Amino acid sequence: MARRVSCALVLALALVWLVPSVALSDNNGKLEQQIAAVIGADLYRHSSWGIAVADQATGDMLYELNSEKLFAPASTTKLFTVAAALDALGPDFKFTTSIYRTGELDERGLLHGNLILRAMGDPNLSGRTNELGHLEFTNNDHTYAAFGDTASVTDTHPLRGIDELVRQVHAAGVKELRDVLVDDRLFDHDQGSGSGPSLLTPIVVNDNVIDVIVTPDSAAGAPARMTLRPATAYAQFDMSVETVDEERGTDVVVERVAAHRYTVRGNIARGHSPLVRIAEVEDPAEFARTLLIERLQVRGIRVRDSALAPMDRQSLPVVSEYSKLPVVARLVSPPFSEALRVILKVSHNLHASLLPLIVASQKNERTLAAGLHFEGEFLRRCGIQPGSVSFGGGAGGTRADWVSPQAVISLLRAMSRRPDFRVYYDGLPILGVDGTLADAVGFDSPVRGKMHGKTGTLVNFNMVDDKMLVGSKALAGYLTTATGRKVVIALYMNNVEVGTAADLRVQGQVLGRLCEIIYGAL
Repeated sequence: MARRVSCALVLALALVWLVPSVALSDNNGKLEQQIAAVIGADLYRHSSWGIAVADQATGDMLYELNSEKLFAPASTTKLFTVAAALDALGPDFKFTTSIYRTGELDERGLLHGNLILRAMGDPNLSGRTNELGHLEFTNNDHTYAAFGDTASVTDTHPLRGIDELVRQVHAAGVKELRDVLVDDRLFDHDQGSGSGPSLLTPIVVNDNVIDVIVTPDSAAGAPARMTLRPATAYAQFDMSVETVDEERGTDVVVERVAAHRYTVRGNIARGHSPLVRIAEVEDPAEFARTLLIERLQVRGIRVRDSALAPMDRQSLPVVSEYSKLPVVARLVSPPFSEALRVILKVSHNLHASLLPLIVASQKNERTLAAGLHFEGEFLRRCGIQPGSVSFGGGAGGTRADWVSPQAVISLLRAMSRRPDFRVYYDGLPILGVDGTLADAVGFDSPVRGKMHGKTGTLVNFNMVDDKMLVGSKALAGYLTTATGRKVVIALYMNNVEVGTAADLRVQGQVLGRLCEIIYGAL
């Protein structure tokens, strides 16, 4: 789920504009009738639908409705963002995060200087890498914990990457040092779009959140058990959650009440699975520094300056000096193909928002506007014409985000002709199987497993009616029909009012139903 971000500066700086191509064809009569029966429901009398279905190989349009009109894309924006990053970085690109030292290291292990972690934009520095070097994900990512009770954390250590860097520092013979610094100057900091962590910086540890995991007691009236992931002195939590009978339900809220201070209040029903909530950290560099110092101390390495004191940013070296500094630890990420899969499978807003800035940094630029400019160049090379696409960020959810279904079809077909297409295709959620499409169709649906696609959801709250206004519900991707025909589809529904979160899930299932219709008719 994404929320609109009304940041005029970002919208003014970062726009990519693109122009619809015209491609009309006869509609399949059976397909047209079945789709009309779904989208013509009274619920959608105030809504707008845009649909395009085309043959993947030839581009022949098999069905279209308002295919040249612009629709709010929500998280299907990530199809464009990830495609542009894949083109710029390549599937085998790896992030390298290094720890440098200043000053001399004497024979006793005393470092007469500091350790400096230079952040290079790795969105998965810690928290997702498993024993085989792959990045883990869950179908309901922890960054969406504020939007329901089904979010979960991966079965990996949130500080695995930090611990590996610390292991190398220890192996280098460092036993004592003055301070630890984190250099987050790779690109200009910005604000992301969509839900979850919003601050865009080159340092990301555990998605720059502290997970609050709440487990009910077996007895109503007893306090729930709560753990923090990772446990750290960076922030203080005042936690009080009561276990209640099932009929009272579950309602737990994490609130920031002051700098580095949070309250956790509410109730959790007996028998409820462990509930995940998150607290976004205020300064990712300070967060990473505190974690580094704490893990160094666990290894028996003494840091004389306090982890709770503000970081001395004035001591960071000039960037050109890094080539002269000794490297004492280095962490190389899994390939970008793994990071791409996490972004698309769980619709990761923070990671997607970072991609234009990461691309910009690889081209010696620093801004979101520059990254989106490079994306625009890529999209034009894909044959997407000016006017059919506009973006104000990488994740979806800004007021500048608009696409035409035809432009989406053009992108999907262009990607299918690339040598790295399999990486892109395999990174997408599979209908009825995993990621954000896991529950869009039932287990016995004929289309289950036959589509790889990207979802999109954009919700606002209508204070007049006290209901949710679904600004966009979208699905786009690759579908293999019952006859084996490969088609590309783009389904967009903008502006329908629903009452509950369950009603919102139903709208996702409506798009799943349209996929079943397309699957059977073609």
